[in-house]
Amino acid sequence: MIFSSFGYGLIFRYCNALALILFFTMFQTGVHAQTPAETSGKTVVAFGDSLTQGYGLPAESGFVPQMGAWLAGQGAQVRMINAGVSGDTTAGGLARLDWTLVEPVDLVIVNLGSNDMLRGLDPGLAHNNLEQILEKLEARRITTLLVGHVGPLNYGAEYKERYDSAFQELAARYDVEFYPFYFETLMASDGVTPDLQNYFQADGLHPNAGGVAAVVADMGPYVLRALNR
Repeated sequence: MIFSSFGYGLIFRYCNALALILFFTMFQTGVHAQTPAETSGKTVVAFGDSLTQGYGLPAESGFVPQMGAWLAGQGAQVRMINAGVSGDTTAGGLARLDWTLVEPVDLVIVNLGSNDMLRGLDPGLAHNNLEQILEKLEARRITTLLVGHVGPLNYGAEYKERYDSAFQELAARYDVEFYPFYFETLMASDGVTPDLQNYFQADGLHPNAGGVAAVVADMGPYVLRALNR
């Protein structure tokens, strides 16, 4: 992500924490996926920014190893590939997609866009870049799970609506599995404020190991369902 997928050095810590409070909106979704019967031996590429890469965490505590362990616990023995690059934008992801897919892949988890938002880039650019990424994956007949993000309130209602809808529209148009909001499970009891004390690292931006575990447990059923497609 930036942090970059939530903002690498873009704002000071106080501003980062405030930005998180302003930026996050709670999505309410529920998916009850059954453990797939034929997932063993499949290859899953986690394609994203620092949220995927595991910024600030021991190697075994990042998103990719934790998701692999969670899937194994559900009986799905898959090979996970960490294609996360800290600070990456949707443009950066598009530029490196082809050489990332140099071997057969069964599922790609696309988790990009936070850095675009934190840099205040036009939501249309993120939409176009993600569209091309999904087109390439569709052309290769690779199953995709798109991870959504929400736009900041301080850029105005129009910016937020365009940013949020970019993920929603693309997921529907390309008929891919869709996890609406990466930080959905990391909010405090009010459903809006990020739970910085329990789920985030000292920078107030990146999830800690417990935060990643919460995300993985909630996103895992979506991954299982995608593997069954």
